[in-house]
Amino acid sequence: MIHAVILAGGSGTRLWPLSRRQLPKQFLRIEGERSLLEATLDRLQPLVDPAHALIVTGTEHARGEAYQALHAFKTLLEPVGRNTAPAIALAAAWLSRGEDDPVLVVLPADHVIRDLPAFHAALRQAVDAAQAGALVTFGIRPTRPETGYGYIQAATDGDAVVPVQRFTEKPDLATAERFLADGDYWWNSGMFVWRASSILAEVERHLPEVHEVLQRIRADWDASGTGDPQPAVEAHFAAMPSISIDYGVLERSDRVRLVPCDIGWSDVGSWDAVHDLAVQDDRGNALQGKALAIDCDNTLLHGNGRLVAAVGVRDLCVVETADAILIAPRGQTQRVREVVDELSRRGASECRLHLTVQRPWGSYTVLEESPGYKMKRIAVSPGASLSLQRHQHRSEHWIVVSGTATVTRGEEVFTVAPNESTYISIGQRHRLENRGRIPLQIIEVQVGEYLEEDDIERFEDVYDR
Repeated sequence: MIHAVILAGGSGTRLWPLSRRQLPKQFLRIEGERSLLEATLDRLQPLVDPAHALIVTGTEHARGEAYQALHAFKTLLEPVGRNTAPAIALAAAWLSRGEDDPVLVVLPADHVIRDLPAFHAALRQAVDAAQAGALVTFGIRPTRPETGYGYIQAATDGDAVVPVQRFTEKPDLATAERFLADGDYWWNSGMFVWRASSILAEVERHLPEVHEVLQRIRADWDASGTGDPQPAVEAHFAAMPSISIDYGVLERSDRVRLVPCDIGWSDVGSWDAVHDLAVQDDRGNALQGKALAIDCDNTLLHGNGRLVAAVGVRDLCVVETADAILIAPRGQTQRVREVVDELSRRGASECRLHLTVQRPWGSYTVLEESPGYKMKRIAVSPGASLSLQRHQHRSEHWIVVSGTATVTRGEEVFTVAPNESTYISIGQRHRLENRGRIPLQIIEVQVGEYLEEDDIERFEDVYDR
């Protein structure tokens, strides 16, 4: 039995403003019509059945904007981020319950691989080595002196699976140039294959603090008998140390082997990488969405709604969304995370959410916001409902634009037709439902001293938020 463990908990800060904390890049369509997560699952077929995939992601993602992208899959939800070692150990423990000892193909959810036949050939090699007890990683043939990747040293002989000599964290430019010239260094792809028992044994050996917390989680799983892993994870996972699987296990283990690869791989780790992956014109410009380039060279223009037009520019990345525009020179787009850090420091919503926010029941779009009031357009899918809730700091006025709203307000339950309205006062329990067959759209006007999304006290919620 082969299982896939898909790591989908990252924040995707380097692809801001398209990627946001509550809907990061792995859930977005960066290339083509499929999200990066969907494309990751697609490329495993036919070697791994998608029914045998486990998505490890954050609770904030799964119960927020990424709900629709995740609800069809088996998931393990991390209440807090603790890097890759605890996430991988947790998945291995859950998938090896009972007598099972599956081979695990561990992949990040946010990579692009262009050469699928070469990837499948490498994957078959890795599975064979993993069945014999090895911890297998995929090394990517470097094409440039990249300082944004870790490196693995391994003297290869053709396409054979070979022992790893050492790992190196992200180097400076001079070191990366030396690695490229040497020929025995490979980019660390962050993709792995191993048996569940093999990685758990190495975690116990090299990361006893992770093993200890994992044992408490396993004991709760066994005692509950419910088949639901989440209560135990919620109770204990925060006690895990934050450590990567590379640093915590692979750099210390003598069981690590490398499969050398040339598979058209990219971690889509920056807007420079998006430019390199995109279709380009004869002057090296990549135009996405509504974009126009006149006399430009080697430039990425990404229009997400409005037209982005550029004249006479060179080596730029320009990315437009409804509430933010990024302008950065090619070669410096790794620094976009500095923007996100500063926005976080200021408490700005632009690092967390888009103006249009996806929810399990539909979506809302912020139309206007000023101190003391906020206006939204709310769309509720047929058959969906918001939670039974109340607010301590704001009142709400709802105007139905299309569809018919079923409203719970206190002890009342009534309908509101198009061009009609209703009012929810501060502190009133209320719920909005769409019991009809067409989408419900309303305009909501909030008035109050505090208008953020955490002013919601939920009493009943079908989405377990």
